[in-house]
Amino acid sequence: MSIRLDDLCAALADAGCDRAAIEGAARLVETGQTDELIRHLRRCRCALVDAMHESQRRVDRMDTLIRRTKNAEI
Repeated sequence: MSIRLDDLCAALADAGCDRAAIEGAARLVETGQTDELIRHLRRCRCALVDAMHESQRRVDRMDTLIRRTKNAEI
């Protein structure tokens, strides 16, 4: 079973990947470089996980601010 290029690009866009990541994946699909495509997708995944962790840190900061405000510590 092979993945269709349109489906791959749509899935990457839906996952929040930028244009460069999508175009890079498309080039790898077009040239049949499956192993390199998998590495590329893993790098994209790592970037998304890093962004998720940064977002979680921001939420944690907001939670701290809310708690401090409730306790009038500011």
